[in-house]
Amino acid sequence: MKFATKAIHAGIEPDESTGAIMTPIYQTSTYVQEEVGKHKGYAYSRSKNPTRSALESSLAALENGKFGACFGSGLAAIDCVLKMLSPGDEVISTNDLYGGTYRIFSTIFERFGIKFHYTSMDEPAKVKALMNEKTRLVWVETPTNPTLKVIDIEKLASLTKETNVLLAVDNTFSTPYVQRPLELGADIVMHSITKYIGGHSDIVMGALVTSNSDLADEMYRIQNASGAICGPQDAFLALRGIKTLHLRMQRHCENGMAVAEHLQKNPAVANVFYAGLPDHPNHGVARKQMNGFTGMVSFDLKNDSAENAHRVLKRFRLFALAESLGGVESLAGHPATMTHASIPVDVRRLSGISDSLIRLSVGVEDIDDLLFDLDQALA
Repeated sequence: MKFATKAIHAGIEPDESTGAIMTPIYQTSTYVQEEVGKHKGYAYSRSKNPTRSALESSLAALENGKFGACFGSGLAAIDCVLKMLSPGDEVISTNDLYGGTYRIFSTIFERFGIKFHYTSMDEPAKVKALMNEKTRLVWVETPTNPTLKVIDIEKLASLTKETNVLLAVDNTFSTPYVQRPLELGADIVMHSITKYIGGHSDIVMGALVTSNSDLADEMYRIQNASGAICGPQDAFLALRGIKTLHLRMQRHCENGMAVAEHLQKNPAVANVFYAGLPDHPNHGVARKQMNGFTGMVSFDLKNDSAENAHRVLKRFRLFALAESLGGVESLAGHPATMTHASIPVDVRRLSGISDSLIRLSVGVEDIDDLLFDLDQALA
């Protein structure tokens, strides 16, 4: 079954009782049992809910995985992965990553005795140099947030398999339409469903997918024990969003490329970060492991100051100034004072996040209108 067909049909069956083609919203906390210990697969909705189960099956199919688990947010999904570790374990992560991920690493799990190392992962040798007998997990974002570096998943997977270390990939920016890390050797894939998969800026949710049955058992144990689940209404909305994922991502990728090429010609722009551009340092890796280059574009200004970036952001008319990304509408943000404000200034700058960096989530509007908005804001 090809991707577009999977997006519409995988994991979804007509409702047995009515024939409804859309999965019902099972808005229930508990289920009547025939007798003690005998039920229809559902006992309590923290543990399992039919609407959530359908979504988890759909996501697993899209990633070509076997097991999916959904959570109340992307950070709750990350929290689940980190709870698979123990005090004294060590994690190697990309140094350019979402501020919320850095925050949960540094302010929550460091306090419980887990040590984190941050490095550029453009060469696996940089990761190998940080590995020791305590390394348990390599955490990857690709493309990275917000400077959109692309990391070779296959090369990292070869390294982690040699050393018996878990490889987890945050696939939020790409979605399984663009990139499927499990096929490239990753052990776990994480998504903030809030973004492209939901696609309509109306839910907050996260997910994990794996093909490893032992990891799946641990994932479900933590999901049930910690209880950071999503509700059935949000699961229903995510299922609805998935049905148009392939169509939306095609347009996001087309518009993202057009915006990146257009920004390269603007005299106010110093650098454009987009893996689809031939001069992007990781363009070759992106072409190898991605089907398109997403709708995420970042750029910094020749006048490198936060004040200048704020002036540009205030002038936008179609690009809405907002946190988040991946909706059908175009959004713009200032990582240094918004999504990545929790990262110390010196760490941000080492990761390439300048004070004038602007991150765009390019939507599915008419491209001519988006280019006009960019020109007038940068004039």
